[in-house]
Amino acid sequence: MVMGPTHAMSGAAAGLAIGAFLPVEWGGATSATEVFVFAGVTAGAALLPDLDTSQSTLARSFGLVSKVLAHITESVSKTIYDLTMTRKDARINNGHRTATHTLSFALLVGAGTAALVSAYGKNSAIGVLFFMLGLAIRGLAPNWAKKQDWVYVTGLSLALAIAVWFALPASAGSAALGAAVTAGVVVHILGVMMTKRGVPLLGGVVSIGGKRWWNFRLPGPLRIRSGAGMDKLLAVTCTAVTVVLAYCVVWAPHRIGAPWVAGTFI
Repeated sequence: MVMGPTHAMSGAAAGLAIGAFLPVEWGGATSATEVFVFAGVTAGAALLPDLDTSQSTLARSFGLVSKVLAHITESVSKTIYDLTMTRKDARINNGHRTATHTLSFALLVGAGTAALVSAYGKNSAIGVLFFMLGLAIRGLAPNWAKKQDWVYVTGLSLALAIAVWFALPASAGSAALGAAVTAGVVVHILGVMMTKRGVPLLGGVVSIGGKRWWNFRLPGPLRIRSGAGMDKLLAVTCTAVTVVLAYCVVWAPHRIGAPWVAGTFI
């Protein structure tokens, strides 16, 4: 979708911020390099909810495989909506911006990622890194990625995933990867909440005004349109924040209270 770069860049900014402050005992980074790995995974995960449409950046990321997965996800999302909707919920023609755009999905996919890596270790960690870093490449460098064959981008994603594993085994811990994925999905949901349509944050679980798929959104004057001026401004702002945070993580970690330099700035 047109908001793909905005989602990815906001995910990167959130990943840098969370990675820099998340306590080490909770799976947080032990070095600046690990913070960037966390940010890369979060940037990729910030595109994950749009797996429910074949028109998204994610659906185009891994060729036929991601296209088929997008169609399946869209169908499953619509089925979940149809099974949980009330009489007051509007009928829909497709599952976009439904089940994968909820807080429940964010928590489940993060917990699922953590459980997968915890149970199967190295191979599953490389798989998660491969998928998320591949999405991050697509989202953060959309113009470059469009000029490349998807096979090339996929190969680069795999090479990065393997390099990250061998260079930073600690960063591939289940808690850290799970937290990064959940954070990315939440960032995406918050971004969509700013649009005119909004997002069903508590969809399928909590009934509001008789609706189980109530769309949460900002007040009218604050809503933005995907791909329009405010969306582009938001992308530029997120880019600036990412650059500033990256500088702080690399050159001034003591000023932001980074866990790996705790005690050096008191």
